[in-house]
Amino acid sequence: MTSYDKKTIQDLIDGTLPWPATKSIMSSYKDDDRFETYLQILQERVPWSEQILLPIGEHLYIVQAAHGRVVKCDCGHEFGDYRENWKLNALVRVRGDRESIEEIYPGRYACDPEWMELREFMCPGCYTLLEVEAAPPGFPVVFDFLPDLEAFYRDWLKRPLPEQA
Repeated sequence: MTSYDKKTIQDLIDGTLPWPATKSIMSSYKDDDRFETYLQILQERVPWSEQILLPIGEHLYIVQAAHGRVVKCDCGHEFGDYRENWKLNALVRVRGDRESIEEIYPGRYACDPEWMELREFMCPGCYTLLEVEAAPPGFPVVFDFLPDLEAFYRDWLKRPLPEQA
């Protein structure tokens, strides 16, 4: 099995690898230390020291903070306990009129605002756009992902999950 160096994994994360190399890495078996290398690269890129346990989005992580496991943005803003929907603590812009929807999806690609709205969730700390939801007006905010951290670390990584403080 091929093992990739840290630089190659960095380029994979950044999207700077040529497509054939990216496809080859994506299609092949994962090297045993890939996740640890991935976490190490992500950890080096953030300005805070809390240990990243699991990335859950392009700019979001579940981290081991002194007060428990929380969702945290690149900038350091904390959204609260990872078992709760982080979006409820984000800034939200709702595009529910035809003009603002057509700003993103012009012409026939736009949804009918009577049937659909676009919700943009941003970090209150750095204003980075973290996620966009398309939902019927009045539909509850979607909780996308609640990982079983204990099982992931135990069954997939074959190592214990760092203890909570």
